[in-house]
Amino acid sequence: MQSGKAQADQWVLEYEPTDRKSPDSLMGWSGSSDMHQQIKLTFDSCDEAQAYADRAGIDADVTLPTPTKKIYRNYADRFAVDRVR
Repeated sequence: MQSGKAQADQWVLEYEPTDRKSPDSLMGWSGSSDMHQQIKLTFDSCDEAQAYADRAGIDADVTLPTPTKKIYRNYADRFAVDRVR
């Protein structure tokens, strides 16, 4: 499987879970009464996300994405003259 990079430049605001999940006795699914877990808000910049959290009174922790590793398409790219190390 490959991970795509579509919408990788967007910032996502997710709520921390307040209730723990419990299994449903009939179906066996897990769920909780916390509806905030279903909400994901996307923003174009970190500043927009932080401003929304401030206006809504949400305590926000910014988690920076991990840098991606360069993927070489073929063997010759590993030894290219213009390779950035």
